[in-house]
Amino acid sequence: MSLNARRSRQLLEAAAPLLLQGEQIEFTSLAGVGSVSVRKQALTAAVVGVLSAGTVMATVTPRPMYIVLTDQRVLFFDGNQGGRPGKLLLNLPRPYVSAGGSRKAFLGLQFVTRLAVEGQEQALKVTFPVQHRGTGRGLWRG
Repeated sequence: MSLNARRSRQLLEAAAPLLLQGEQIEFTSLAGVGSVSVRKQALTAAVVGVLSAGTVMATVTPRPMYIVLTDQRVLFFDGNQGGRPGKLLLNLPRPYVSAGGSRKAFLGLQFVTRLAVEGQEQALKVTFPVQHRGTGRGLWRG
C-alpha cells in the first residue's frame, strides 16, 4: 500500500520546486528514519511509568519522514507524525547512496533497510511501517 492520493499529491507539491531540470520522481513513501537505542526506550518507559503510577505506557520511535526517490537524488521531508509533508530535511545524491541489509522485522509487519552513504561510517536505518512495508521492498530495487 502506498501513500494515499492526498498525501502523495502534497508530497509531490513539496518536492516539485526542488527538482532539477529533467529530474524525474520514481517513488514516494513514508518511513521511520534513524534508530532509537534500547537504553532510551527503557528510560522513557520507566520515567513515564513512574510519573503515571503505571497507568500510561510510552514508546519512542524513529522520526517519520516522507521519502522521495528521484533518478538523481533521495529527498527526505519531515513526516510530521504522518501528517502533511514538512520541510526538506535531507538531500542525498543517489550515486552516493546504496541500500543493504534489507529484511522483515517485528513479526514480519515492518520492512527495514539500511542506507549506506558514501563517506559516512554508520548506515541510516529506514523502517517502513506495516502499511508501507510493500513499498519498502520496491524502493531500493535497481
